[in-house]
Amino acid sequence: MAEQTGDPVVVAATQVLAHVPGMARHGSKPSRELPRDPAVEEAFLGALRGFGAASAYPPHQAYLGAVHPRNLPARPWTDTPGDDASRWAPRGEVMPEEEFLGLLAAVDQAGLVTLGADLAERALAALSDHPLAKHLALGQLERASGDVEAAAAGIAACAVGVGAGPMEAVVRAGDEADQSLTGMVLLENLAAKATATLALLHLLDKEQIDPASIDYVIGCGEEAVGDRYQRGGGNLAKAVAESAGLSEASGMDVKDFCAAPIPALVVAASLVKAGVFQRVAVVAGGSLAKLGMKFQGHLRHRLPVLEDVLGGAAVLVQGDDGASPTLRLDAVGRHRVSAGGSAPQIMEALALEPLDRLGLATTDVDDYATELHNPEVTEPQGSGDVPARNYKTLAALAARRGDITREDIPGFVETRGMPGFAPTQGHLASGLCYLPHALQRLTTGDAARTMIIAKGSLFLGRMSQLSDGMSIVLERNRRQR
Repeated sequence: MAEQTGDPVVVAATQVLAHVPGMARHGSKPSRELPRDPAVEEAFLGALRGFGAASAYPPHQAYLGAVHPRNLPARPWTDTPGDDASRWAPRGEVMPEEEFLGLLAAVDQAGLVTLGADLAERALAALSDHPLAKHLALGQLERASGDVEAAAAGIAACAVGVGAGPMEAVVRAGDEADQSLTGMVLLENLAAKATATLALLHLLDKEQIDPASIDYVIGCGEEAVGDRYQRGGGNLAKAVAESAGLSEASGMDVKDFCAAPIPALVVAASLVKAGVFQRVAVVAGGSLAKLGMKFQGHLRHRLPVLEDVLGGAAVLVQGDDGASPTLRLDAVGRHRVSAGGSAPQIMEALALEPLDRLGLATTDVDDYATELHNPEVTEPQGSGDVPARNYKTLAALAARRGDITREDIPGFVETRGMPGFAPTQGHLASGLCYLPHALQRLTTGDAARTMIIAKGSLFLGRMSQLSDGMSIVLERNRRQR
């Protein structure tokens, strides 16, 4: 690759989903609630979606880049028929559960995944026909084939079925006495690794990028890899780099709860700008713990279990190529310790302060992307429409600033905001999910600027009562204006 110079740009972004209804029962909430009541467990298993319905689900199509979120049909989205849905989309795919269980075995470096013989055969046949098959360690599926009953008998093993079916796969514990290496924790980590690897492989394949040209990988997922001595001290990014064949790359993870993707992008852009690395990939895998998180509300409203997918994302940052959108490192918003924790204070720090530095009005940004959780998932459980709240707050601040009138607030929300469409895996919903759309809008579309805003709930870790957040502006490349 020729040496790149100038401001850092985002060259490509891909996103994937894995439809994993059989893993949904292992989400944090279902794993605690289902064993308490067999009737609830039966209702939960009966409300799991088939692959066709999950593939056709409009928010999933928006997540994969097939439709812009502003062009989503009217709700309810769950009424969308799934008979003619395609798993493939312009920027990724929805992978069926059987194949994904095979992918788990393919990225398992420790030999802890056991697949039943029939599942191993089915998964191998399907993955052998996958467009990315040449990049996958499919030989490991044959080695993973074995006696699941015997594997499940091990201490702290975790059994997985396909959909509501019986056990067909097992993840064994990495150490019988280590709570950080139980089968359940390793399933979480492998799921994050597999989805991030799949997204990165799609990026390499679709953009025809030489894997050896990527110098560094930054992971920004929610899962923390480690053992009893360093529970979160591991490095999933380098593990993903290895699985994707990035032989010349190293990597690290950035942790900031849901906010991590934007700090990861800022670090990637800074490394490129400083000349430390020429190409940096930012990757994120799905969060197994969030599966089925709001299932109780879905069952009360006679909805399917909507949190049945794991997301994955990959982004490539490099020096200016004259065409790709620019990451404005002089317009990074941050939530300072002294900024205050109310919604307006957070939004003022993340959205208004960086615009003030550039001398821009809020109306100079075409698209704002922040906390784009799918409201059809969050509303039945009482969490409301998170994106709508954020956009109303931002519009009110724009009116107070004098950029718009109070009468203009609904129009600001409609034209510069968008419906939520991301799975409730906070790091994916927190702005990162919009990058494929931002690239299209800033290259072949009619947008000049996009602001990506991420928020994080640091108080969840009990080390602070603070929230956190960061934002960055993407602009159409100056040579394309």
